[in-house]
Amino acid sequence: MAADRRVTRSVSGSWRLLLDDSPHEGAWNMALDRAIQLEHAAGRSPATLRLYGWARPTVTLGRFQAIESVDVDECRAEGIGIARRFTGGRGVLHDDEVTYSVVAGLREGLPRGTTGSYRYLCQALVDAYRGLGVDADLTTRPRGSRSSGACYLHATHADVSFGALKLSGSAQVWYRETVLQHGSFVMTRDVPREARVFQLTPQEAAIFAESTAALADLIGSVPARTAVIEALASAFERLFAAKLEAGSISDEEHEEAARLVPETSVPASPEAAAGVSA
Repeated sequence: MAADRRVTRSVSGSWRLLLDDSPHEGAWNMALDRAIQLEHAAGRSPATLRLYGWARPTVTLGRFQAIESVDVDECRAEGIGIARRFTGGRGVLHDDEVTYSVVAGLREGLPRGTTGSYRYLCQALVDAYRGLGVDADLTTRPRGSRSSGACYLHATHADVSFGALKLSGSAQVWYRETVLQHGSFVMTRDVPREARVFQLTPQEAAIFAESTAALADLIGSVPARTAVIEALASAFERLFAAKLEAGSISDEEHEEAARLVPETSVPASPEAAAGVSA
C-alpha cells in the first residue's frame, strides 16, 4: 500500500518524541520500549515515538527465538551484544542504523489487530523513506527463507521494500489496547558479519546480499543521522495528524524498564557479563 493511500483514522493531539542523548545497551533498549508500552496501556504515558541507537552492535532475538539461531562464540569474539525483544519475529543485528519504536493504541486511532495496525504504521515508514529519496513501498507478498533465524532473509507484509530489496523489518506486540512496534532504518550494512552471526550458508549469504539494501546503497552516500530522525518524526506527525513534542522518560517508565531488564538480557551476551543500566 503506497503512503498516499493511507486511511485517515488518526486523531489530532500531542505525542511525545524521545530522542536518546546517548546509545544504550540492547537489554535496556528492549526493556524501555516495553516499559513505555505498559505505562501507556495504564494511561500514565502518552503515545510515543522513540528514536535511538545502540552502545555496541547488538543482535535482538524474537520473544520465542532460540539462542542457537545465532553464533554466540562469534558474537563474543566481535563484542556483539545479544538481547531479547518482547516482540516476536527473527533475529536482527543492529549497528549503523536509527531504530524507531512507536507506542500507541486504539485511543490514538490505530486499527485493532496485528495486520491492520502493521500496515497502518508502516505507511509512516514508507513516507519517511520517500522523504529521504527512496521510492519505498510495503512488501506486497511474503518471500525468502522461512528456516533462517535472520529477519532480513525473509520479507513479510510488515516490511518495507524497494522493488525486490528488503529495506526495513518491524516487529510488534499488543498489550491490552496498546501496541509496541519497533524496527530499523539501516544506513550501512556489513553483510559478511551478519552472515557469520546468523550462521548462514554461502548460498544464504549470497541471497542475503542480493535481497537487502541499506540507505547508503540507494542514495549513494551515508545519510546524516539527523536527516533520518527528521524524516521519521515528520512522517509519524503526518500519519497521526499530531504534533510531536520532545520529552523524556518518566520515573515510572525508568523503574519499569529496570525491572524488565532481566527478561531482555541474554546470559551469553557480552553486555550481560558487564551489567546493564540506563
